[in-house]
Amino acid sequence: MDYRSVDHRPFEQAVDDRCGTAPLVRAACAALEDIATGRREVCAVRHPLGFLCFPVERDGDCGVCVHVFRDGAREAAAALTTSPVHAHSWDLTSCVLYGQVVNVRVKVMEDQERPTHRVFEIVSDPAGVDELRPTPRLVGYETGSPQASAAGEIYTLPAGEFHTTMLSGGSAATILLGCSRPGGRDLSLGPLDGAGHRVVRQQCDAEQSARTAGSVLRRIHAPHRR
Repeated sequence: MDYRSVDHRPFEQAVDDRCGTAPLVRAACAALEDIATGRREVCAVRHPLGFLCFPVERDGDCGVCVHVFRDGAREAAAALTTSPVHAHSWDLTSCVLYGQVVNVRVKVMEDQERPTHRVFEIVSDPAGVDELRPTPRLVGYETGSPQASAAGEIYTLPAGEFHTTMLSGGSAATILLGCSRPGGRDLSLGPLDGAGHRVVRQQCDAEQSARTAGSVLRRIHAPHRR
């Protein structure tokens, strides 16, 4: 896959287990190599959910990113002002490059009598500002069984499905394809009395981004990536 264009085929073939995940790993390494050597300036963004995001490519409604998860990363990110339970406005297909990522699907239930959370809509702009808007929806939720994905494995999450994502171990990285679904909304569960507010995503500088990209590359090429 040429990471300079959003090509769905390697992701689709990996999901169908036709070509495996090797093309996706190569695409991630090519992008990270360019960032680490300064051939391409892509600055990592500190996401409030506690990971670093390298926005590798964007084309219309689809984009490819490399996500880097590390213990303690949330300390350096913008403070999380809602719960970690969220739903994307886009379909996600993700390949784990190293480490292990755990997803827990969440069943959200309308509950006006004894709700535990309010649903917030998240509206993001290209400048990295997230506007969190409380909605009238009052809900409770139940968590499903954790689903772990290790290096070389693929996981998918459809738009609109509430979930949480966490680490199993010290660190992990993924390359993912996200494709927006018409009419979809980014949602999060927050406090019942939460007010509307804004969160600014912090951006790493070019030196930090290059150093992190190099570190991720070394980990991908390590003999034991799991």
